[in-house]
Amino acid sequence: MKGCAVSNNFQYQFNDVAIVSIEACDAPVVVTSAAIDEALAPFLERVGAETGLLQKLAGIEERRQWPDDISFIEASALAGEKAIAASGIDPSRIGMISNTSVCRDRLEPSSAVSVHDRLGLSPHCINFDLSNACLGFVNAMHLAGTLIESGQIEYALIVDGEGTREIQQNTINRLLDEHSSMADLFSNFASLTLGSGSAAMILGRHSTNPGSHRLGRGEFRAATEHHDLCVGSLESMRTDTRALLEAGTQLGKICWDQADSDDWGDMDRYIIHQVSRVHTAAMVEILGIDHKRVPLTFPKYGNIGPAAVPFTLAKEAETLNEGDRVLLVGVGSGLNAAFLEITW
Repeated sequence: MKGCAVSNNFQYQFNDVAIVSIEACDAPVVVTSAAIDEALAPFLERVGAETGLLQKLAGIEERRQWPDDISFIEASALAGEKAIAASGIDPSRIGMISNTSVCRDRLEPSSAVSVHDRLGLSPHCINFDLSNACLGFVNAMHLAGTLIESGQIEYALIVDGEGTREIQQNTINRLLDEHSSMADLFSNFASLTLGSGSAAMILGRHSTNPGSHRLGRGEFRAATEHHDLCVGSLESMRTDTRALLEAGTQLGKICWDQADSDDWGDMDRYIIHQVSRVHTAAMVEILGIDHKRVPLTFPKYGNIGPAAVPFTLAKEAETLNEGDRVLLVGVGSGLNAAFLEITW
């Protein structure tokens, strides 16, 4: 019986699953960190805080937003259309679509049903949302790969659309309140680093899709005792920044060591979840990998949540050569971490 092999230490291995296409969509409205400083000028002056913290601490020069008429669902659908077109497959062959967006306009129905409808997918196509903070997209790759490997579906489409206009404006308004303090700035700092964008991926069988990029070994690890370090909604995001940094990088190191992956130390590219300069440097250091092999999108796009890993991979795709080995490094508040190897 075909299927992904699983070991006792939670490592899994795909045998015939691959990325057929990977696409990203830029949100068109650029919002610089300097513009956010300008909006926060009365608050920064009142509490005696310096300007430029977003650039100096996070390394984020700008992020993007969607126009008012582009919803999270529409952003996901835009990326989905690009991924289907790039794959060259008939959409009727897609047996699963999952929307992994953190951002959503409603509790029900799922965002996936609207994307399914807008893309004209088959009524036999399983559709659902998969939510797991910034790790959702990588989790969906694992699930979709398992369904493909077991022969239940032929192709899967994973989409993600994130938007930050509402949460960032809410954060700015809250900090401009006369009762806000420096402590409020640091607890809300993460929401100012967020960016907007969307990404989508078609997965299928490697054996029947020439030029596809094979999924290999994966590793998962949870540390849910840290579930209260980062709690967010469209209204606000409360984060214990220092504790989250330390716990997240430690979890990444545990996941790395658990995989017994000596050969992961020499990958051609590491696609790390894009949070900030500090987080990236800490993860690079604790894993002992070459920072030159870690492409960065956060300086221009910010932290795009679960879209960040596929978005960065899509941006990097044109620079990858056949046979290059790529490691996805996903971390999500909660805390959860997952690594997934790809042979390009």
